[in-house]
Amino acid sequence: MRPVLDRLRADLGLPEGCELIAEFHSMLVYAPGQFFAPHQDSEKADTMIGTMVVTLPSVSTGGVLVVEHAGQTATYRSSKESLSFVAFYADCRHHVRPVTSGYRVVLTYNLLLKGDTVVASAGRADPDRATELAGCLNDHFGDSDEPRRLVYLLDHEYTQRALSWARLKGDDASRAALVRAAAHEADCEVALALAEVHETWSTEDAEPWGYGGRRAHWDDDQEDDEEDGSGEDGYELQELIESTTSLDCWLDESGEATPTSLTVFDDEVCATTPTADLSPHDSSYEGYMGNYGNTLDRWYRRAAIVVWPRRWSYAIRAQASPGWALDRLADLVQVGDVAGARDAATTLGSFWSVAAGVNGQHLLGKALTVAQGLDEPGIAAMLLAPFQIEMLGHTHAASLAQLAAHYGESWTREMVGGWFGRDRPAHMSWQTQRASWLASLPAICEALRAAPQVGVMVGGLLSAAAWTPLRDAMAELSRFPTPSHRHTALGELGPAVAGLLASTTTLAARELRDEIVAFLCRSNDDLVVCAMSALRAAHKSRRDTHREAGLDIVSRHCTVRLATRLARPTRSADDWSIELPEGCHCELCQTLDAFLADTARRSFEWPLAEQRRRHVHSRIDQAELPVHHQTRRSGRPYTLVLTKTEALFAREREARRRDQTDLAWLGRTFNMR
Repeated sequence: MRPVLDRLRADLGLPEGCELIAEFHSMLVYAPGQFFAPHQDSEKADTMIGTMVVTLPSVSTGGVLVVEHAGQTATYRSSKESLSFVAFYADCRHHVRPVTSGYRVVLTYNLLLKGDTVVASAGRADPDRATELAGCLNDHFGDSDEPRRLVYLLDHEYTQRALSWARLKGDDASRAALVRAAAHEADCEVALALAEVHETWSTEDAEPWGYGGRRAHWDDDQEDDEEDGSGEDGYELQELIESTTSLDCWLDESGEATPTSLTVFDDEVCATTPTADLSPHDSSYEGYMGNYGNTLDRWYRRAAIVVWPRRWSYAIRAQASPGWALDRLADLVQVGDVAGARDAATTLGSFWSVAAGVNGQHLLGKALTVAQGLDEPGIAAMLLAPFQIEMLGHTHAASLAQLAAHYGESWTREMVGGWFGRDRPAHMSWQTQRASWLASLPAICEALRAAPQVGVMVGGLLSAAAWTPLRDAMAELSRFPTPSHRHTALGELGPAVAGLLASTTTLAARELRDEIVAFLCRSNDDLVVCAMSALRAAHKSRRDTHREAGLDIVSRHCTVRLATRLARPTRSADDWSIELPEGCHCELCQTLDAFLADTARRSFEWPLAEQRRRHVHSRIDQAELPVHHQTRRSGRPYTLVLTKTEALFAREREARRRDQTDLAWLGRTFNMR
């Protein structure tokens, strides 16, 4: 095999000085009808670069091996008399067509690479070309003070395991050697990265090639070797609408890997081979939908060489890896170079809000520590601005308290307000994650209380800032016209209210506690849903904290409201009156209200034009009234037929049963009578 492997190395475009080693993997026997579906081989070793298929001589038909890469397809048939050797890179998509007769017998080998493809290619590189390319890099970057990159896309796919300067494939290795030499000459740094390219194309249906929209084939043997001419899934690409390139897994020249998630701008990206000429690893077609559609989304995996001037080294690497940036600032502060840390931190301003927000949950602890060490309130505020309050946990309490002591209450209030998104309206700032965070707020406040001097102050700022959007969300939801949604959403806020009340107990924040309790005890039956949910969420706490948290007051209020509702007489069997909720007061709604309020009238035939019928429909459906509405389509205008349903009585029985259950639970849990 050794001479065969050397020829295959050359055919694969690998430079001299590198060697392929064949590691046996498996023997496969294909019987008639058997095949191998399209796939890519996974790297089974760190140095695996491809696969070799050795087909043993046999009398068989079919079983053609098809290998695809960069929009090109090659087919290989077995021989009846001699061995055949086929090698391809691991990112090449390939499949075996069904065997039609006889048996196809193959041996598969993992191709392992020995040597460094880029170093070997560098020995053959033309110095003049490197110098010319270095001039192009200098022209690209110019004298701008704004950090910029150049992202050069390579042709092959690589997994995170296989990505290595030493194992670049084919032309990628020689191009990487040239770019790296030019970068050094232009005083630039380079990194290797995984890239995903997402392209959206407008499409048209391809012309049919025969019956059923496919080419008619007459020669079964030729059929497998020809393209069907219809384009990807029968669609022809027309115009590139949008292209996005994101980088992952940053690998510097030393081979050190840094996790990253970075989207780069189009004017930073270039390639020798256009992405559209390669094979996508995934695609999705959207048919015509009236205002949009007839588009094809494609996703490609490519490697990329990232180049940037050495003077922008910190900012470029920080944008790729915010965690690395914070570690670097911490190192400078630790060695006493606070001025250098401030200078480096100021270069983050143009992109930090985006870069740090991507993985902020894991960066907040580092950012709190670094912000204090910088000893400059403006830079510290910039560093912490991208984070959200939901990222704050009890493990951050000590660092947060130290930061507040260092910069003061006013600075801390501004920072906390930003974390809560105070500039956004209540319906935008409220999230499910916020409710979960509020349920954990007591643990954060407990940890803050242990911090000397300012811990209670910080906990108070957090609690006060949390109450404003929570109060606004409850007020907004209580006005929502659809009862089922209104009650569900208000009930889901109960644990958040319970967590906030528990926090006021921990901090002895009686004024805030009284404000929350007063809001829950308003004369609003919808808020009883939220109050009961909060009481149930808090009932496992110690009884002696109920009074401190104001739960005894809330429970008494709920008891009175529930008892008052239950004291009302039950609906008689002949009472068909329905209350129309507050809202529109137009003449249609006044007529509807009169029908609904009538205790004896069950149905109403109402001639109305279409737009007027729609308005009545919307009032009934929005309020979820137990009224069936149907249009009788005869005469002009059509007649809207309204009928009150038995659900009126079933709902009232269910509401009374629920109130009785809640009242009994309050009596058992809070000793209410």
